[in-house]
Amino acid sequence: MKDFLVAVIKALSGAGGGGGARPRVPAPGRGAPCSQSVSQSSQPGGAAAAGPWSELLQWIDTTACLAAEKHAGVSCVTASVDDIQFEETARVGQIINVKTKVNRAFSTSMEVGIRVSVQDILSNVQKLVCVAYATYVARPVGAEKVKIKPVELQCPQDLLEHSLATERRKIRLDHEHVFQNLLLESKVEDSQNNNFSDKEEVAVSTDLTRVQSIELVLPPHANHHENTFGGQIMAWMETVASISASRLCRSYPILKSVDMFKFRGPSTVGDRLVFKAVVNNTFQKRVEVGVRVEAYNCEEWTKGQARHINSAFLIFNAVNEKGELLTFPQVKPTTEDDLRRYHGAIARRRIRLARKFILSGKNDEPSDPWDRSNQAYLSYSNVATLTVLATKHGWEITKTLHNIKIFTHEESDILSIKIEMQVEIPSDLAFFLLSDFRLRLRWDKHYLTCEVIEVVNEDEKIYYITCPSVDGNKPKDFLVLVSRRQPCKPGDPYVIAVRSVTLKTMPPSPSHCRSEIRCAGFQIYSDGDNSCMVSYFNQVTSGVLPYFAANLTGSSKSIEDTASECIRFLESESSKINSTLF
Repeated sequence: MKDFLVAVIKALSGAGGGGGARPRVPAPGRGAPCSQSVSQSSQPGGAAAAGPWSELLQWIDTTACLAAEKHAGVSCVTASVDDIQFEETARVGQIINVKTKVNRAFSTSMEVGIRVSVQDILSNVQKLVCVAYATYVARPVGAEKVKIKPVELQCPQDLLEHSLATERRKIRLDHEHVFQNLLLESKVEDSQNNNFSDKEEVAVSTDLTRVQSIELVLPPHANHHENTFGGQIMAWMETVASISASRLCRSYPILKSVDMFKFRGPSTVGDRLVFKAVVNNTFQKRVEVGVRVEAYNCEEWTKGQARHINSAFLIFNAVNEKGELLTFPQVKPTTEDDLRRYHGAIARRRIRLARKFILSGKNDEPSDPWDRSNQAYLSYSNVATLTVLATKHGWEITKTLHNIKIFTHEESDILSIKIEMQVEIPSDLAFFLLSDFRLRLRWDKHYLTCEVIEVVNEDEKIYYITCPSVDGNKPKDFLVLVSRRQPCKPGDPYVIAVRSVTLKTMPPSPSHCRSEIRCAGFQIYSDGDNSCMVSYFNQVTSGVLPYFAANLTGSSKSIEDTASECIRFLESESSKINSTLF
C-alpha cells in the first residue's frame, strides 16, 4: 500500500529509556517552543489484527523525547510514562499523528503531554486515539544532574496544563503509598468475603497465561550511547502481554490502556532482555497483564544474575466476529506471588479509575434552565436518568463493610459511584427522611447550608446547597432539582432523583463556585416491615469529584464515614418516632 504521508520520520525508531537518549537534538522548527509533531502511516508489516500498538508505543516515546530535548537543549532519557488510555484503534493505511509538548519543568525533570490521533486518508476524518503524559530527565553530564529551564507559557491552554502538571506530579509521587494502602484493603476484603471459594470450579489458573520471551539488544534497538530505546522496550512488552491475554480470550486482544511505565535502570547493546508476562486479574470485559523485564549482560547471563529494569501492567479487551466485547473468565491465583498480583490488579484498577477522571480536566456543561416550558421534561428526565444509571450492567465492587458496599461503574469518560446501605427502618420512613434535603445537614458533613428555593409540587422541589471547600479554592454551591417518586407497584423502589438546574433568580455568586450535578439520588427497596436497602448513586462531575477523589485513591474514608452517619441518622430517627408513637 502506498504511503500518502507528506512528512515521515522513519529513522527515529524510539527514545532513550532507562539511560538511553536520542542521537541528536533536532533543529528548532515552527510552532511553539518545546513542542513536536510527527506523522506516521500504519503499514501492513506493523499492524496486527487489533492495531499497530507496538509501533505506536515507539512513536509516542520518540516524539515526546524530541519535544523534551527541544526544550532542554541536551539529550534526554525516559523516566516514566503515565497511564495511556486508548480510545480508538488505528488500522492499516491510516495516518497516525503524534503531537507532544513540554507542559512544565521541575528542576531536573520535565512533563511532556502527548496527544495521538488517527486520520483516515479517504474521508479525512480524524479521531482521538489517546492522551498521555511522560516524564523525561536530561542526560547527566558527568556526575551532576542537568538543571532544566522553566517553560515559557504562550497561551491560556499552556497555563492550564502548566498548573495541572503539578497535580499530576503529586499523584505520581504518591502512587506507591496509595497502591500499598489499597493492596492491603483488597487482601482484607478478600479474607473477609472468602472470594476464592466461590471461584474454584469456574476460574482459570493463572499458570496457563504465563509467557516468556527473550530479546537480544542489537545496534538498531539503541542510540549512539548504546542504551536501549525506551519505546523499543515498551513495544516488546506489549507483544508478550498480548500473547498472555490471548490465552484467556482465544481471540486477538485489543490494547486499551497501559499502566504507568517506570524505568528502573538502563540496558545496553548486547544485553539479553527477558520478558515475563502473566494475567494478574480479570474485570468482566477487561484483563490486566503484568510484564516484568530483566536484563543480563554476557557475564550475568552465565551466572543467572538478573537486573530488574522495568515492570508495567497492560489492560486488554477482546471482541468476537460480530464486534461484541467478550467476557473474560475469572482467574485463580496458584502461588503467593500470583495472589499478590491478583490483589495488586484490584488496587491498580481503583487508581486508574481515579487518575483517569481526575486528569481528564473536563469542564461540565451548564445545566438546563428551569422554566415553565421544560419543567415536565426535566422532572421526567431527572427520574429516568437515575433509573437508567441504577440498571446499568458492569458495576464493580470496590469496598465492603459490615452494612455498606461501594461500587464504581466506568463507561467511556463517565465514572459513576454507587453506595449500598442496609438500614433497619421501614422503607417508607427512609424515603420520607431522605427526600427532605434540609435534614441532610444532620448526617452529611459536606453540606453547610440547604434551603428550599421553590416548591414546584408535592414531589418536586428546588434546593440551594452550599458545601465547604476541599481543594483550597472557593466553597462550592449547587442549585438542584429533587424529584421523588413512590413505588408504582410492589417490588418497585422509592426514588429520589437529583440534578442541577439554573434559575434566573439565582445567578452564580462571586463568593462561591457554582458546580453541577449531572445525575444523583437514592433508590430504596423494602426488605421487610422494618428493614430496607438504600442505594445512593452519583454520576461524577468535576464539581463533585473533589469530594470523591480521595476515596477513589484510598487516602480517605469520607464515603464510608458519610454512609455510616446516614445509617445512624435514619435508625435514630426511627427509634424516636417509635418511642413517640408507642
